[in-house]
Amino acid sequence: MKLQSIEPPFGKNQSLHKSPKIVLLVIFTIVFLTVIPCYPLLKYPLYLVNNYSEPSSFYDSNDELISVQSINEKCDLFSGEWIPNPDAPYYTNTTCWAIHEHQNCMKYGRPDSEFMKWRWKPHECNLPIFNPAQFLEVVRGKSLAFVGDSVGRNQMQSLICLLSRVEYPIDVSYTPDESFKRWRYMSYNFTLATFWTPHLVKGKEADNNGPTHTGLFNLYLDEFDEEWTTQVEEFDYLILSAGHWFFRPMVYYENHQIVGCHYCLLDNVTDLTMYHGYRKAFRTAFKAINSLKNYKGITFLRTFAPSHFENGLWNQGGNCVRTKPFRSNEMKLEDQNLELYMAQVEEFRKAEKEGKKKGLRYRLLDTTQAMLLRPDGHPSRYGHWPHENVTLYNDCVHWCLPGPIDTWSDFLLEMLKREGVRSHQEKLQYLSDRKLQAR
Repeated sequence: MKLQSIEPPFGKNQSLHKSPKIVLLVIFTIVFLTVIPCYPLLKYPLYLVNNYSEPSSFYDSNDELISVQSINEKCDLFSGEWIPNPDAPYYTNTTCWAIHEHQNCMKYGRPDSEFMKWRWKPHECNLPIFNPAQFLEVVRGKSLAFVGDSVGRNQMQSLICLLSRVEYPIDVSYTPDESFKRWRYMSYNFTLATFWTPHLVKGKEADNNGPTHTGLFNLYLDEFDEEWTTQVEEFDYLILSAGHWFFRPMVYYENHQIVGCHYCLLDNVTDLTMYHGYRKAFRTAFKAINSLKNYKGITFLRTFAPSHFENGLWNQGGNCVRTKPFRSNEMKLEDQNLELYMAQVEEFRKAEKEGKKKGLRYRLLDTTQAMLLRPDGHPSRYGHWPHENVTLYNDCVHWCLPGPIDTWSDFLLEMLKREGVRSHQEKLQYLSDRKLQAR
């Protein structure tokens, strides 16, 4: 995606005195820009789009805010390669307090640092590096909630660290429970929140040991998890995600009856596999969102981020010790990763279609392919000191900070910059459909 500037209303070789029409055109342009200072579709101030002055030398001068004309809607942001980025990282574990201890890889002795020095390059365009000041202007006066498990929390902490170059938020949580946090950026009246819901639906631990010694959970696949569904109606953006908890043993309930399970090893209970529960959980979560009476926000599905255990399962000595990304032709989405990805995307498309009837907007934050190629970005054993007397498995699920997960904010900001035009088009389509239905 090439950077372009908006051309002036007259050519370089033309003189104002040669045509009174040009004089009138210039006068009209000045009046227009004075009376209407914002581009009508994007609803972002023009100075943000064209004349942004970056506050930090961290930024690449080629990554300034793109002009209206340069937005390439047809470019698939999520199909590409990882390329070297010697300017990264854009924060460190010593400059950001938001990093969870178990993802603080450099603190706990990770010996290599090259895993931090890559950026995602879509095949057909460029993806600008995240610009924190720009992001905060785009979300000024708005609110964003992460709904999901600890990888969603990992994403939120990455975003806080990236934004820390401009401002740190203050804690405005309603509860001391760390699973439900709220942060506010006072200068921008922007609120971030996280809602812990590892299965997205109502659930409880039935046996803290279970068949694999990792717990056995009862999931009520047709019941909303009201811990989050009653709290998100006010938010402008939701980022929904889930995945790795579905690998654990579960008993599935529907209509208050056991309908099956995943590796529960209970007598007379059919094993329906984890894919059954995963699909039904997303279906119920999306149904909850579409049923909210006053919700007018945009729902993002952040797709499944594969783990990278090698030489064993996560609880059987598996580890992730690679130090550089795969190329796209070296790894493909298959087996469990493909099944999970397809299940959630198919439910997303159904929910998107249903939501459109109410004027709701759904967006696919499709991180799966990019993260499939990053076996080097996990904490592995570098989430605690070697001498600590703790029972922790090698972590090939979460992501080091700084690290590849920071690219999710690159994706998110680019999607938000495109949002004005797309939302405007969808609103017109929605109004048109309503008129046809009223006839």
